Amino acid sequence: MKSASNHSAPVTEVVLSALSGWSRIWVFLALLVAGVALVPTAIMARMPATGFLLGIPLIVAAIVGLTGLMAVGPNEARVCSLFGDYRGTVRESGFHWVNPFYTKRPISLRIRNFETGASRTPELKDAQGRIVEEKGRSHGRPSKVNDRHGSPVEISAVVVWRVVNTAEACFHVQDFEDFVVVQSEAALRSLATRYPYDSEDHEMSLRGNTEEICQQLRADIQERLDQAGVEVIEARISHLAYAPEIAAAMLQRQQASAIVAARSIIVEGAVGMVHMALEHLAKDNIVDLNGERKAAMVSNLLVVLCSDRHAQPVINTGTASN
Repeated sequence: MKSASNHSAPVTEVVLSALSGWSRIWVFLALLVAGVALVPTAIMARMPATGFLLGIPLIVAAIVGLTGLMAVGPNEARVCSLFGDYRGTVRESGFHWVNPFYTKRPISLRIRNFETGASRTPELKDAQGRIVEEKGRSHGRPSKVNDRHGSPVEISAVVVWRVVNTAEACFHVQDFEDFVVVQSEAALRSLATRYPYDSEDHEMSLRGNTEEICQQLRADIQERLDQAGVEVIEARISHLAYAPEIAAAMLQRQQASAIVAARSIIVEGAVGMVHMALEHLAKDNIVDLNGERKAAMVSNLLVVLCSDRHAQPVINTGTASN
């Protein structure tokens, strides 16, 4: 006995060629007018049974036929299904007519964007049914996650996307919009844990390799959204910082690293200047310095050149022999 598979077959998008709605609307309106006019005419002619038998079906057929009309705007689509069976997608904009029994689900093909960490705000209406607040999304809150070194960081990203396969978007996931948001958040958190916030040994980091990190983020999100018929156009880091509890300590660390790097450059330059000064003195025979006086001169020059304060010279009024 074969066991039934729990996985449904993948649904492939099929472009549905709809008929022109303008040519059909006049036909159904004519049927509706004829059916409405036939009933009182038959009653006046003392043939009510004939009027009802012919007029009522015409009215019903016209009303049912009119429900097959639909308008598709630019960058919009209608996913048509018949009693749960996918029939195709109407992508061409305009006024169309399809089978009145089709379920026509609208899907926007426009480019959309959102910021991770944002929450959806539902549409609010008053007691009279008037819209008080439009539905939308709040501003994104950065996600707190530990980087590869275990340091807590706050990170958020802006994701730009659009639907490219309407069948997969409708039938492969429950709610493709929420699916995009949740999977993007998960991909961002996973990315942040694989790289350090900052690096001193030239390895890839979140702060130092922005372009590469954004490209990797886009690829990670796209891999998760392939089954939902969504194309990720762009993914950019919009906020990146250390968590508040360690921000001050990490700032001091960055400042100390910058000071050490600057000092190393200063020392390297000072040693070069001292070496050049000694070479010029020896070459031009300006003064004859023994080893002890060279050491003193090198020490004094390095102190003056490497100090972060202005030098205060002290003049020795004694003779060299003293």
